[in-house]
Amino acid sequence: MADEPTLEPHRRPLFAVLVATFFVRLAFGITLAVFASYITQHSTGLAGNDVGIAGVVSAMAPVGEFSTVLFSGALADRYGRWPVLLSGMAGAAVLFALVALTRNVVALGALNLLFGVGSGAILAASLAVIGDRAQGDHRGYEMGRFDAVNLFGWTAGLGIGLGFLGSLPNDRLGLVFALGAGLLAVGLVVTLRLIRGSELYHGTPQYSFSTVLANIFRKSVLLVTLPWLVIYVLIGTVLVFIGPATVGAGISPTLVGVVIAVGGAVLVVTQPYYGRLADRHGRTRLMTVGVIGFVGAMASACVLIAQGTPLQIPTVVALGVSAVVALAYGPAALAALADLSHQMSRATTMAIYSLTISLGMVIGIAGSAELYAHFADDGLYAFFGSVGAALVLLTIARIRETGLRGVAPTTPVQ
Repeated sequence: MADEPTLEPHRRPLFAVLVATFFVRLAFGITLAVFASYITQHSTGLAGNDVGIAGVVSAMAPVGEFSTVLFSGALADRYGRWPVLLSGMAGAAVLFALVALTRNVVALGALNLLFGVGSGAILAASLAVIGDRAQGDHRGYEMGRFDAVNLFGWTAGLGIGLGFLGSLPNDRLGLVFALGAGLLAVGLVVTLRLIRGSELYHGTPQYSFSTVLANIFRKSVLLVTLPWLVIYVLIGTVLVFIGPATVGAGISPTLVGVVIAVGGAVLVVTQPYYGRLADRHGRTRLMTVGVIGFVGAMASACVLIAQGTPLQIPTVVALGVSAVVALAYGPAALAALADLSHQMSRATTMAIYSLTISLGMVIGIAGSAELYAHFADDGLYAFFGSVGAALVLLTIARIRETGLRGVAPTTPVQ
């Protein structure tokens, strides 16, 4: 107990990041589940034209994120993590409130673009705080805790949002966005209270465009971030279209929401555990395990699509087990990128993660919609096959570069 006061300055910022992340992702997940139906103004499945409209408007958020997140990271390095993080949360709350007031497609696209700007700022600043505070041999565990809260917020929000989609009439879905604004406001207040009196980090780096490009295209960084790009090509598609797809298939979105929310609770246990394993056994080894899980999950999904309804229990079980194994990727990869970053430019380097996943969502939303519109189920098989092959090849390249332990290089990214 004697050393408790020395730990407090480190614990409070880390806990504040977890609180902020949970409220942000919960609000985003709730609203994302109903967004496609809100855009098209009906909740009974999407026709071909509806898919195109929903896809374009939904893709505006990741476009806003990947086009501005490096700038947000640079601001967080120059002026401090908390001003950037809190500004992103406050802006997102205002934007959610505005969405609740309109169904104009152009306005929704513009507001969603700004959501992406705020989301990137929040993520880059949050990851930088964890990278600042967590030691290298404990960084995987702390990134695992972040990943757990981040993904649990998404899944819990998606589950709640699907429940609203199944129970609210379409003309009342604006209430969901008002709820999202309220959640963000609560998260902002709680976070402000937690960081009050804490020492805030300020950096004084000098940035140039060539330095930013050097960080992005460094081989060691690419071998961490490119698999994320591929993974979020897949995840972005699932997140945007799961709501209307379940309704169109005659499956209760409320039931799907309960399954997703319960499954999300598993993340609270698995992600810190996977992070600890990454600290102990190496980043690349755990990233490889995660890729095996993703490939297994996609193979199971293809089998389910081919089987149609009723669902085959063994295939569903295989899908669930593979999904749990896939969760190993996140904490290990986040820790690997933090290992590569430098204290004075950490937010900018961690922002590359946000840039990568948002770009992946844009490609996934647009690409999968076009494939399905032109080739139906065969297009989905091609989509899953391409994602799986890319993941395997990139993992092999990472193993050849670092070995299975994935030891951090001695020269960090500057």
